[in-house]
Amino acid sequence: MADLKYAKSHEWVALDGDIATVGVSEHAVEELGEVVPFDLPAVGKTVTAGQPLGEIESVKAVSELYSPVSGEIVEANAALVSQPELVNSSPLGDGWICKIRVSDSSEIDSLMDQSRYERFLSEED
Repeated sequence: MADLKYAKSHEWVALDGDIATVGVSEHAVEELGEVVPFDLPAVGKTVTAGQPLGEIESVKAVSELYSPVSGEIVEANAALVSQPELVNSSPLGDGWICKIRVSDSSEIDSLMDQSRYERFLSEED
């Protein structure tokens, strides 16, 4: 996906109009290991940028998912119910987590672009 933005908590956002598709970065997937079935965020739930969106489970650990933007969840990736491994095999594609109708588009500006995210990762190591 082009024009992804990243949060420091390793979620990515792809914005299409006022709908943000949200997933976890390749880096996060490498850290998590094999993802196992987990509860998807509930459609209709209102979320706030930087606040927990839900949890993602792997064979290694349970990790918080944070919402990179504020708004209302309008869709959860139903394919992950039966195929959670899509998060591992296609974290930037078919493994997306949910879609959020963004309530404050200016929040996107506070997220990192690809090159800034890569610098952030190198500083983190």
